Amino acid sequence: MSIKAFTDYLQLERNYSQLTVKAYINDINSFQSFLIEEFGDSQLNKINYTQIRSWIVQLVESKISNRSINRKVSALNSYYKFLLKIGDIEINPLLRHRALKTSKNIQVPFSEAEVAIAIDELKHEDDYEGIRNKLIIELFYTSGIRRIELVNLKLSDVDFSNKTLKVLGKRNKERYLPLLNSVLKTINRYLKERKELGVIEDNQALFLTKKGVRIYETLVYRIIKEYFSLASNKVKKSPHILRHSFATHLLNQGADLNAVKELLGHSSLAATQVYTHNSIAELKKVYSKAHPRSKK
Repeated sequence: MSIKAFTDYLQLERNYSQLTVKAYINDINSFQSFLIEEFGDSQLNKINYTQIRSWIVQLVESKISNRSINRKVSALNSYYKFLLKIGDIEINPLLRHRALKTSKNIQVPFSEAEVAIAIDELKHEDDYEGIRNKLIIELFYTSGIRRIELVNLKLSDVDFSNKTLKVLGKRNKERYLPLLNSVLKTINRYLKERKELGVIEDNQALFLTKKGVRIYETLVYRIIKEYFSLASNKVKKSPHILRHSFATHLLNQGADLNAVKELLGHSSLAATQVYTHNSIAELKKVYSKAHPRSKK
């Protein structure tokens, strides 16, 4: 019963997405299965930190990354905070837990030249999929939209008169993003091709597969990887790197950090500040060239 109540709490009170809720519940169910296997007991509200520690050790021995383990433990911690809130437990067994150390992965953004190659120089077939793929790349780079946000876009989210795009972000928070004239032109081309699809099963979705169903996340990932494999030699090529490039290039051109935060849909400035290391590198170049004492 408490897991069902926790699910409702995440969906209704915290406004978490279905994917996030599913991930939380999967992690809790995984821990519960471990308890049954190792201790013959599945009562989550009667366990201690020693049992949780044993689970963490098993995860480490399974070669799961520390980052993934921390995410699983975080989900469990949220569950115990909920049980504490409703009075089902008196002490959170994870109260004094310290997260495992993780290495910081530096995400290298695409250069402006690489993005230009992917959008302007690579051959985009003049058919439905070619125009759709080009539009996806343009939207990622000119709006900083997340992959799941792009997948969930509706036709009605595009406002041609105001040149804006309505996006439903994390925790169902809406934000409006500006659309460049060049992107609006591509949208118009795409919509003409979309009307020519033989069968459309999802009339509301903006992006569809050629079979007329809503586009899915793995396909979006493959599209970005395919085009940027031709435009860039960087190891990682993904929608998130393109979002990262959007933020970095704005900051390099002097955009206000708070403005970039709003465009990205971040809830805190700290989340946006991870993109500033690239803009600082750019500032150092400008500084070394321009400051009168830099050559001494």
